[in-house]
Amino acid sequence: MTASYQELLKQREALDAQIQQARDKEVATAIAKARQLIADFGLTPSDVFPSGRRAKASALASKVAPKYRDPATGQTWTGRGKPPRWIQGQDRAKFAI
Repeated sequence: MTASYQELLKQREALDAQIQQARDKEVATAIAKARQLIADFGLTPSDVFPSGRRAKASALASKVAPKYRDPATGQTWTGRGKPPRWIQGQDRAKFAI
């Protein structure tokens, strides 16, 4: 026995309503859990949702320790990218940290 098109549409509407009710209930539970964790650990919105250029950059790239230091100025270079003027054309071993 197969249901008619109209009967199937009514079933879908009823199922969509059940899905929305279940989602609303689970979202409320998830929000309550999140609020409790935030309160327990004293988190701020910026702890949970870092924003801005700095947050995106730190998520994509990690800091690299410098490998070379200019004894005259104290400037450092990681060894990545274009070499600074103070090390260009010289033996890098004498600038190694």
